[in-house]
This record gives sequence, structure tokens and C-alpha cells, in this order.
Amino acid sequence: MDRLQIAFFGATNSGKSTLVNALAGQEVSLVSELPGTTTDPVRKAIELPGMGPCVLVDTAGFGDAGALGAERERRSRAVIDSTDIAVLLRSGHPEDDHWAQMLRTAQVPVVEVQGHRENGPALPDLKSTPIPDLSPFIPDLSPLIPDLIRNLQAAQPADKQRLLTGGLVGKDDIVVLVMPQDSEAPKGRLILPQVQVLRELLDLGCIPVCCQPEGLQRALDGLSGRPTLTITDSQAFAKVDAILPKDYPLTSFSILLAGAKGDIHAFVDGAKAIDSLQPGDRVLIAEACTHVPDTEDIGRVKIPNLLKKKIGGDLKIEVAAGNDFPDDLTPYRLIIQCGGCVATERLLRSRIRKAFLAGVPITNYGIALASLTGILDRVVIPA
Repeated sequence: MDRLQIAFFGATNSGKSTLVNALAGQEVSLVSELPGTTTDPVRKAIELPGMGPCVLVDTAGFGDAGALGAERERRSRAVIDSTDIAVLLRSGHPEDDHWAQMLRTAQVPVVEVQGHRENGPALPDLKSTPIPDLSPFIPDLSPLIPDLIRNLQAAQPADKQRLLTGGLVGKDDIVVLVMPQDSEAPKGRLILPQVQVLRELLDLGCIPVCCQPEGLQRALDGLSGRPTLTITDSQAFAKVDAILPKDYPLTSFSILLAGAKGDIHAFVDGAKAIDSLQPGDRVLIAEACTHVPDTEDIGRVKIPNLLKKKIGGDLKIEVAAGNDFPDDLTPYRLIIQCGGCVATERLLRSRIRKAFLAGVPITNYGIALASLTGILDRVVIPA
């Protein structure tokens, strides 16, 4: 289940960190009278009444005249792409209206509150939660929090969560899950997409059968009939395709995630650009998370190697991790987005929209690997 991301925006020293701390009931962000105390976005997982699991994001303030002010603002703007609800603290700063417009242009619901106004009186109450003064010296904001939560509840988007399996399976269906446990797999646990799909299959009343690629044939031999669907890690497509009968439906965890969170058809269309790549072209690998890669990394090693093998020459492969998605996409011939297991639907769709506006094809790991292994035509795509 994706956590709802609630980000706090406002001018430097408008009270964002103070309000985040009050909402969380603990010191999440450092509070100080010094401008620019918050530099990078600070995140805190939390459960909110009537909203469930959320992440509070305290951003750096705009209007910071310091040497790093512009960079701090850039990092705050990058948070907008993955924000489900924005809390904008108005403090009378000239940039207040500009940031409000940016948020609404990005179609982010905005809860406006009255922030601390430096060297001036409190602002008049706004239509939403009235917070007369968020000075760091106010000892207790807890009486204001219920009103803020009510406004957040009213602003939250309708629950659009779709089934990961996209209606491909139902009660009593046998589903084979092929889950490689190589050096990329986290020690002692399964990766998030595997956990999410497995849980959904159990909730649907399906009968999941789990194995590694080396055990797939034995797993199939032990079934009384053919499975309704086989779901594999995308990097095992070639091994699974060699074993699985051609009339057995096959897909991957990454493809299911793309169908539930992104635009699967845009990714399929974008994969067509793989065939027209030329040596020297620039390709962007876009990761939603941040991790330390190893020798078997799917995005930084396996996909680039398959691309170079296909085109018969070197490509200029660049990697953008976390929120570091380039502002200018026009130099790239192709963008390959990761599976997005930790990304929000808003983030993935924002990246697809930016690629479309720049005229750059975009696909994702699962679709790209299916194309590169020559089996995209046989892979099941969720509706």
C-alpha cells in the first residue's frame, strides 16, 4: 500500500518544521530562528486518523537569500512531483502566490494555513486551518492539529488504488511466482513488489506457488493443471520463457506495478524506441529509490549491457536516482523508469507527462527487458 505523501511548503522561517513536529507529536525537524535551518527534505512516516499511512515531508523554505538558497528551492520543487497533498504556509512572502500556482498547475490539492510572518503581525485567518503564529517560540500547537487533520482529510484524493494483478486472476486460480534470490535480493526478506503481489493473491483467494527460476520446471510438474498466470522478476524473463510453455500466460512484477501505478500503454509504446537506438545515444535510467548498486544491478548493469549488445555499440547511459529527475529531458533518446515499487502513482505519472511534453519515449524495466529478450508479444499486459 502506498503511503499518502503530505508535503509542507512555505517561505523560510514560516513555521513548516514547527507544524510538522506538532503534527507528528515529536521532533522530526530541527527548529531554529536561523533562516535555512531545513536544507534537504525531511521525511517522517506516520499514521493519521481517517487517512491511514502517510509520509510528512518538511521542505526547505523558499526566499532563502543564502548561497545555497537556489539549490534548496530546487530540491523543494522536486518534491512536488510525488506530493499527494500540499500544506502551504502563507507568510506574506512575495513568492507565496507563485508556489500556490505551481502546486495547482501540478494538480496537487493544497491546504493553505497561516504561517509565521517575520517582523509583522499575524495574517488574517484563511479559509482553512487558522494558525495565527507559527513562531518557533510557541510552546504548544496541539490545539490546532485536529483542525489541520480535518482539512487534510477533506483534501485527500479519492482512493484510486487498483489491483496489482489487474483482474488477470481470481479465486482458486493457481499463480506461479518466480522470484530470484540473487545478490540484489535483500537479505532475510522479499522485495516489496513480491510481497505486495503475494499478499494480493492471498486476499483474492488464489493459490500462489513460489519458486526460483531453477525450480520452475519442478514447480510446473507438480501442478495438477496449467497455472492461470506466471509472474516473474523481469530480469529472469529469458530463463522463464525458455521453460514455460508458449501458451502459458506470463508477466512480471514490474509490468504489474506499471499497470497499477503508471501508464502501461505509454511504456509499451516507448519500448519501440529501443529498436531505433544508435551508438552514442543518451539513455536515462530513472530510479525512484536510492540504493548502492552491485555487479548484478538491473538498471545500472543488466539493462545497459543488453542495450549495448542489441545496438552493437556503446550508449551514453545516465542514472537519475530518487528525486533527481532532470529538468531538461530533450537530450535523451529514451527514458527507462524503474519498476516504481517505492514510487507513488503521482510521481510515475508526472515523469510520464514530462517525457511526453519533451517528446522523449519512456518505458520501464519490465517492458524494456521483455522487449530486449524478444518476448514482449507473449507477455500479458494488464488492461
